[in-house]
Amino acid sequence: MSQHENARAGLFSIPVLVAALGYFVDIYDLLLFGIIRKTSLTSLGLSEREVLTSGEFIISIQMIGLLLGGILWGVMGDKKGRLSVLFGSIILYSLANIANGMVHTVNQYALLRFIAGVGLAGELGAGITLVSELLPKEKRGLGTSMVAGFGLTGAVVAYFISKQFDWRICYYIGGGMGLLLLLLRISVFESNMFNQVKEMNVSRGNFFMFFTDKERFFKYMKCILIGLPTWYVIGVMVSFSDQFGKNMAISEPIDPGRAIMFAYVGISLGDIAIGFVSQALKSRRKALFIFYIMTMICMALFFMQNGSSALTMYLICACLGFSTGFWAIFVTMAAEQFGTNLRATAATTVPNMVRGALPLMILLFKFLREKSGFITGGIITAVIIMIITLIAAYFTRETFGKDLMYVE
Repeated sequence: MSQHENARAGLFSIPVLVAALGYFVDIYDLLLFGIIRKTSLTSLGLSEREVLTSGEFIISIQMIGLLLGGILWGVMGDKKGRLSVLFGSIILYSLANIANGMVHTVNQYALLRFIAGVGLAGELGAGITLVSELLPKEKRGLGTSMVAGFGLTGAVVAYFISKQFDWRICYYIGGGMGLLLLLLRISVFESNMFNQVKEMNVSRGNFFMFFTDKERFFKYMKCILIGLPTWYVIGVMVSFSDQFGKNMAISEPIDPGRAIMFAYVGISLGDIAIGFVSQALKSRRKALFIFYIMTMICMALFFMQNGSSALTMYLICACLGFSTGFWAIFVTMAAEQFGTNLRATAATTVPNMVRGALPLMILLFKFLREKSGFITGGIITAVIIMIITLIAAYFTRETFGKDLMYVE
């Protein structure tokens, strides 16, 4: 790293702050549809049944966009540079969100959520990669935790804005924030590591390299599997907390939007906390296992509810959020596991593969709940996911303090 970069790349340097703001806008836009799904689809004239089926269709299309976008931006990040992704992705999802405020049919809505999904996929991976490469290795975990911790509050802001404004205005606000952020991005400089690798005669951003070498393939798969609990908790337990509440004999109706808001307050705090835990222990893996233990305790508390109150459910969702606040560390580990010529591809595709695994986790949950009931199905799915994750984490190499200036 050059002296110029070292002088500027502190924890509160412009690249870290801009990455944090970028992830804030990204999370706002990513979760906005889930928060305003019912009101937006109802206003398009859909029946209650159509709101459910069209909502599932649109969120699935958005996830497909995230999966494809993860590969696209990851490859571009290693071929063209981290900054090209940060500029390109934010332009795409900002314009898609503004257009989202103008839709009149379900198909228009789905198409624009797909385009927004493609754009949203690039933000976190490129930001984490850039911050990892610009910060001194001793501060890397703290920097990426700050990015995720602040960024995840975008979900909380989206919830409160949805209560104040019409759903179309909510999309305009998201798109407008993205375009404003674009002006801040101009002051961010490219990673010196990437500039050095650009001069080398090596394959950059080759997604298929993850599958051509056995050791590299297993390393890549482990990076994905260690993140599974985050989306099972958010995508199933918290998102369907209203259904779980009914089956747990909770008399008051549970608002899934409020449950998501509570969970994301927890996730945001957890992501900051794990950075300090990892720093204190000088280990990513030990910090991860501490949070896995907390996740399992909170899962047990969630499923043990019987006739409790809505407030208890929301507080447990907040605790679940805190315990699964290892999103930043898990993406940082993905960035640290691979050489500079594949780093952005890994850090961008890995979180989007985890998001893309949500439909598979929902299918498993559906199958198990039909066989054993709603609560038992949820418990068995949670146990299966945690076993897979713990095994993957056990065999994952420690990356704390690793020198990142190398190539695959």
